Amino acid sequence: MHAPLTLFGRALDTRGAVLVEGPAGAMEVFIDAPAHASRGVAVVAHPQPLLGGSAQHKIPQLLARALRDEGWLSLRPNFRGVGASQGKHDHGVGEAQDLLALAERLRAEHEGMPLALIGFSFGAFVQAHVARRLADAGRPAARVVLAGMPSGEVQSGRRFETPAAGDEALVIHGEFDETVPLPNVLDWARPIAKPVVVVPGADHFFSGKLPLLRSLTVSHLSSCR
Repeated sequence: MHAPLTLFGRALDTRGAVLVEGPAGAMEVFIDAPAHASRGVAVVAHPQPLLGGSAQHKIPQLLARALRDEGWLSLRPNFRGVGASQGKHDHGVGEAQDLLALAERLRAEHEGMPLALIGFSFGAFVQAHVARRLADAGRPAARVVLAGMPSGEVQSGRRFETPAAGDEALVIHGEFDETVPLPNVLDWARPIAKPVVVVPGADHFFSGKLPLLRSLTVSHLSSCR
């Protein structure tokens, strides 16, 4: 049996997705709840919605369920305009507001539990902003994982101004990422002396390397108490 779960002050069914109120209206959230009492809460963010990314993408699903199996209560929200989530794509600004609101509510309802922020691709860019805002407010997340994070000008021609990450963040990138070239991330990391874990041979989607991405993520959160 799953432990009782509440979100935004009401009991939720952990089967499938639920709708919760966010800054832009309804937000569709998929829940992966552990079988026993949660050891922490995690918000897992999906890749670029303009390219078809959603909470049901294989990478956020893989990471959320891996954390669930480790005892974390994991939530995968759909960004604005994706699935049943209301609002329009806001290039990361509104999306960060939505995830910040979700994280703050989770903290209030699961007081004392560690908060983890996990993001892949565009979701990592959004989570970097959420993590920065929490840290600047003196309430940093316990752990942050940023995988395939865009910074600078990427393959599509879009440009991303990614904030600095703190000590709680693990940055993971593929050696042969064709969407966000590795030098972009190293240029971002160099001024803040931030280590980057490079997965040899990996592309943007960590093809053939997903077990390693899973292991790195789980290991980073395993020391969190």
